[in-house]
Amino acid sequence: MTPPPDDHAHRSRRRRRILQWWTWLAAACVLAVLVQGFVVEPGELVERDYALAPRGWPRACDGLRVDVVADTHTGSPRNGLDHFDEVVKRLSDDDSKIVLMAGDYVILKVLLGRYVPASDTAEHLKPLLARKPVYAVLGNHDWWKGGPAVREAFAAAGVHMIDNRAEAVSVGGCRFWLVGLGDALEGKPDIPGAFAQVADDAPVIALTHEPSLFPRIPARAALTVAGHTHGGQVQLWPRTLFGKEAFDPDSHRLRGAYDVDGRLLFVSPGIGTSIVPMRLGVPPEISRLTLRGATTIH
Repeated sequence: MTPPPDDHAHRSRRRRRILQWWTWLAAACVLAVLVQGFVVEPGELVERDYALAPRGWPRACDGLRVDVVADTHTGSPRNGLDHFDEVVKRLSDDDSKIVLMAGDYVILKVLLGRYVPASDTAEHLKPLLARKPVYAVLGNHDWWKGGPAVREAFAAAGVHMIDNRAEAVSVGGCRFWLVGLGDALEGKPDIPGAFAQVADDAPVIALTHEPSLFPRIPARAALTVAGHTHGGQVQLWPRTLFGKEAFDPDSHRLRGAYDVDGRLLFVSPGIGTSIVPMRLGVPPEISRLTLRGATTIH
């Protein structure tokens, strides 16, 4: 039996209204994601605590607090010098003993970004340098925009630039070595040469820009700290939903701690953005590491 014409027209109008409602809902969701990813999240700054137990970490160094930042990319959208000043203030106010910076302080290219010279960024680091020592290596963007000039600007401000160098560090009764390694893409990393500078059996923390270098770093390093990946910049679902991904040296989504056959890697998700000025589910982060002996982790 054929429905009356007016009934058919009513159903058609109802279907159009439902379709229109879902279209507006989808558009609102897309707009909300774009605002969050391009406007809100790149301007945020979180501090996240990590308790790590490097293999062989000595009792004298138990509880050492280390702050890590990477990929500041000052000048990317929502990430100008004012945002960098907030990073510096948070690092200065924290109770960490040292700060590690894992490269990429300038930007090569990012949509709607503005290049900020390393000399300007270094000047804004001085309040932090007056409070605690800062150790750093260069990243691929730094090399692309004149690596020696970036290194000289940071060194002139008081940053310990340790590309392919080992430096002994003493914090109270804790003594360890920092081994900096050149960027894997542009910095000509000299792993044997840098580790040959370690003069005793004190523990070693290796600092590099790219985590892809991790498989080549000797087991002598109790911990390797890296950046470069930005944590993928976009994470559409919680990591707990599918579990944390296993370590893959070629992955651009690495972030956090990875234990690979007893060897420990920490990858900072970074501060700024590159190429596309979007962060979603991976907000800019100051990573606050507490290094403990294995028996003190609960």
